[in-house]
Amino acid sequence: MGSCEVRESLPPGVLWSGVGALSGWVLATQSSLSQEEVLDCGARGWSMDCEAGRWRSRKEQRFWVVSSWCEQGVGGLFYCLFPGTTWMQEIVDLILVRGDMEKACRAPTHVRIPFLEICSPPPVPSGVQQLMSVPSPRVIKTHLPFQLVPKSFWENRCKVIYVARNAKDNVVSYFFFDKMNKTQPEPGPWEPYLHKFMEGKLAWGSWYDHVCRYWDERTNHNILYVFYEDMKEDPAREIRRVMDFLEVELPPEVLEKIVWQTSFQVMKENPMANYSSVPSTILDQDVSPFMRKGEVGDWKNYFTVAQSEAFDAHYQRRMERTGLHFRTQI
Repeated sequence: MGSCEVRESLPPGVLWSGVGALSGWVLATQSSLSQEEVLDCGARGWSMDCEAGRWRSRKEQRFWVVSSWCEQGVGGLFYCLFPGTTWMQEIVDLILVRGDMEKACRAPTHVRIPFLEICSPPPVPSGVQQLMSVPSPRVIKTHLPFQLVPKSFWENRCKVIYVARNAKDNVVSYFFFDKMNKTQPEPGPWEPYLHKFMEGKLAWGSWYDHVCRYWDERTNHNILYVFYEDMKEDPAREIRRVMDFLEVELPPEVLEKIVWQTSFQVMKENPMANYSSVPSTILDQDVSPFMRKGEVGDWKNYFTVAQSEAFDAHYQRRMERTGLHFRTQI
């Protein structure tokens, strides 16, 4: 990942990043730009922050807005994960609407729970554009690593549900997602892609750093850490954990409805959950369906023996001192 840090001279929560796996966020002072560069900034969607006396990129503006919400004490729930699943979004929404299926079908998932850092081509609005019209408390999806979440979010004790999936299934899922996601770089062949994943050179950086940092911080902040494999093994048990975390009590029959409504096959056929409303110029489901398999252990169909052995050795070196353990089959 590129160099990432929070600059103390910036408003709390505003982020700086060098060009890296998260894409390049760039910040420049007005005095450092020529007239031609200023025009170029405008063409690329930058705007002048008169109060701060400098330009903000579109992505930096989005984080400044989110930081402002948090600083004002606006309640919210962050749903965070390394790329790989929308399952928890549907679960959370159904819990919050008390299992009302009609309310849960009021809009597609990406409208009900906006994706903070997304900036897709028109006509799809950015995540922050969507969030501006969402009443508090907001439920927000993000893939951001811990260090890029605005500090004010943690200071205001906003709740975070973090979903972690084993690395082997995650990289397979991510590979097929990148094949159909036209806003991401072309993933290329499987083996080089696997090496990029191991080296943390895909979007959102290192899987190892991502899952381990949230794990380490779970006792310092309001974080519920959930394993994808546990959700597959016993969805009712894990949904009850989420309900407890959100302080929502539901009768057993409503819990059963949520378990059924969030099962893979039901979500795959649900147009409000399967992302079929997203234009094919962004997500081309003819290449690979958004809801592909949702299984634990599917990695065995793609890793060769040699790849699995090399991956396991690398994984052992990166994870041996973490105390964090994943299951690759159930």
